[in-house]
Amino acid sequence: MNIKNVEFKAKIDNIETYENRLLTLNPTYHGLDHQIDTYFFVAHGRLKLREGNIENALIQYDRDNVSGSKESNIVLYQHEPNEALKNILTRQLGIKVVVDKKRKIYFLDHIKFHFDIVEGLGTFLEVEVIDKNNEFTTEVMKQQCDHYLNFFNLTQNNLINKSYSDMMLEYIK
Repeated sequence: MNIKNVEFKAKIDNIETYENRLLTLNPTYHGLDHQIDTYFFVAHGRLKLREGNIENALIQYDRDNVSGSKESNIVLYQHEPNEALKNILTRQLGIKVVVDKKRKIYFLDHIKFHFDIVEGLGTFLEVEVIDKNNEFTTEVMKQQCDHYLNFFNLTQNNLINKSYSDMMLEYIK
């Protein structure tokens, strides 16, 4: 499945403050997912295998490392958990880094909210405006994403311009 999304990631200190603010909008709660994201060495973009109790997918994506709302082009393959897939990817590509996180997942229509506790890195808020059917222009998606930057009163100091994988590689050095 090809997906276009616009997202931002922000470092936050108190998840409950931001989560309580979101709850005023009556989002749909999808649960708490313990996710292990294994990133593999690839020639272009990023490739990760997500293993969780809610979400399991092989995800290839391209995204610029800039802070604020940014576009990602994603190819997503959802699958049932299967150790063989990870073994094949590991043997053929090699593991670049592993990110272990606990993620609370909420939705408001096509907008996904993550409240993440990432082992070794801290606490984060991610907002993703997701377009699976090419319904929105990138500009409209950026406007929707920026709306939540303002809604959560986030500043440039909160915004993260890297993926968790990049941050983890820096952390383990």
